[in-house]
Amino acid sequence: MAHDHSTNSADGTEIRWSSSGQGKPVVLVHGITENSSSWDPVLEQLTDTNRVITLDLRGHGQSGTAARYDLEAMAGDVASVISSAGADMPHVVGHSLGGIVVSALGANLAVGSITNVDQSLQLGGFKEQLGAVEGVLRDPASFPSVIEALFDGMRGPKLNASEADRLNALRRPDQEVVLGVWDLIFSMPADEIQAVVDGALGGYASSDTPYLSLFGIDPGPDYAAWLGGHIPNAAVELWPDHGHYPHLVDAERFVSRLHEFWAQ
Repeated sequence: MAHDHSTNSADGTEIRWSSSGQGKPVVLVHGITENSSSWDPVLEQLTDTNRVITLDLRGHGQSGTAARYDLEAMAGDVASVISSAGADMPHVVGHSLGGIVVSALGANLAVGSITNVDQSLQLGGFKEQLGAVEGVLRDPASFPSVIEALFDGMRGPKLNASEADRLNALRRPDQEVVLGVWDLIFSMPADEIQAVVDGALGGYASSDTPYLSLFGIDPGPDYAAWLGGHIPNAAVELWPDHGHYPHLVDAERFVSRLHEFWAQ
């Protein structure tokens, strides 16, 4: 049975979270426009072996809105939940936006491991993609359809229709929140964006935190070497043709892979 809770982040933003199951704690962090329910197929399997903590990031799900949606603030949301839950050295898993958030978290907080699901930390290519649609994203009339098209384009061929429908039903694209999260991408040149990311990952240089970057969309042949230069213990793995949701295409395989990674 899930137990629902609320805590305040460092800036006072209310963050809603829940806990279910028993065992080594695992924290699951969702992607942009989604909420904690996106993890349900994974949650159902993990609670057999672990205490699973899910949360809604600021501006998402049942959590409060805020004046800022930057990486530091959202990583702080997760840190506040971990502290409130009394979760000692949890394994932390993030998808999409959540993958960037947990990557920043792991550079500054002692955790058991970090798993980043289908989120490249080289943001230059993402800036090019978003730059092409920035104008229509800022238009309230076209914003919903553009967001829908962006995610449909990343879905991949293996996500079944019922799971895609479930994700689309829970998705709540709030224009102010989305533009706030992506403000870094819109407002800075690519080299400055990367400098921010490099700074956020700096803590890994003196850390032995295990880090798994699992992709369903190929991040490119040079990504593993680049990531290893920032996170010495990083492993990069590709599940071909699994699209942006490899953890939902095959939740059983994903949970098995997590347990294997955690046991290493």
